[in-house]
Amino acid sequence: MEPQNNTQISVFLLLGLSEDPELQPLIFGIFLSRYLVTVLGNLLIILATISDSHLHTPMYFFLSNLSFVDICFTSTTIPKMLVNIQTQREVISYAGCITQIYFFAIFVVLDNFLLAVMAYDRYVAICHPLHYMAIMNHKLCGLLVLASWITSALNSLLHSLMVLRLSFCTDLEIPHFFCELNQVVHLACSDLFLNEVMIYLATMLLGGCPFAGVLYSYSKIVSSVRTISSAQGKYKAFSTCASHLSVVSLFYCTLLGVYFSSIVTQNSQSISTASVMYTVVTPMLNPFIYSLRNKDIKSALRRLFGGKP
Repeated sequence: MEPQNNTQISVFLLLGLSEDPELQPLIFGIFLSRYLVTVLGNLLIILATISDSHLHTPMYFFLSNLSFVDICFTSTTIPKMLVNIQTQREVISYAGCITQIYFFAIFVVLDNFLLAVMAYDRYVAICHPLHYMAIMNHKLCGLLVLASWITSALNSLLHSLMVLRLSFCTDLEIPHFFCELNQVVHLACSDLFLNEVMIYLATMLLGGCPFAGVLYSYSKIVSSVRTISSAQGKYKAFSTCASHLSVVSLFYCTLLGVYFSSIVTQNSQSISTASVMYTVVTPMLNPFIYSLRNKDIKSALRRLFGGKP
C-alpha cells in the first residue's frame, strides 16, 4: 500500500496528557490557571520595564524580551489544548499542526538565546563593570535580540519545510498535548534520515551553543566573585545575577530532564507529561522569580500601580 501523501491529510489527533474523561476538568482548570498567571505575570514585567525609566537598561531590556517570548511560548500550545478539552475533540488541522511546530520552534530557541544573552550581560556587568555601558550599548543590545529572532525564525522555517515534504500514513495520533516536532516527524512513512539529521544538528548548535555560553559566562562570574575580598562585596555581586541564574537552572534542568528521559524511556505519555515543566511551569515561574528577588522590579510595580516606590 502506498503511503498517504501529506496533501491528503486534513487532521492530526492530539492525545493530550490523559485520555481519562474524569481528569479532563482538572487538567483544564490547572492549565487555564497557569496560562493566565503566566500571561499576567509576564505582562506586568513588560509594563514595569517600559513605564519606569530606571529600568531602561540592557538587563531589563533583555528581561522584557524574555517575558514577551514566554507569553508567546505558552500561547502557542495551551489555548489549543484548552479548546480541545472544552470541545472534547482531539483534532488539530494539518495546517494548524505545521503552524504550531513553526511558532513553538521559534520561541523555544529564542528562550535559549535570550538566556545566553542575559548571561553575557551579567558577565560583562560583573567582570568588566567599568566598561559595561561602552560594551552593552543600545546598538549591541538591539543586534543581539535581532540576531536571535532571525536565527530562530530561519531555523523554524527550515524544520517546517522539512515536515511539509514528508508523507504520512494512516497513524496520525500524536501522543502529546501539542504538535511536537520530533513526534510528528516519526509519524511519517517517508525516509526520515534528513529530518533527523537536521533536528540533531539544530539541537546541538542552537541548544548546545547557548547553553555552553551560559556555563562559560557563569564560570567567569564565579572566578571574578571569588577574587572579591569582602563578604558583602561577594554577596552584592552574586545577588545581581541570582534571579537570572534561578531561571536558567529551572529552564535547562527541566529541558535536559525531558531530553534524557526520552532516551531512557520509550513511554511517550511520560515524555509529554515531563514536557509540561519547561513549556508551562518555567514561563509561569519566571515573573515570580524576578519580581520576588528583584527590588527594582518590585519598586517599579509599586510605582506603576500608584503605590510608594
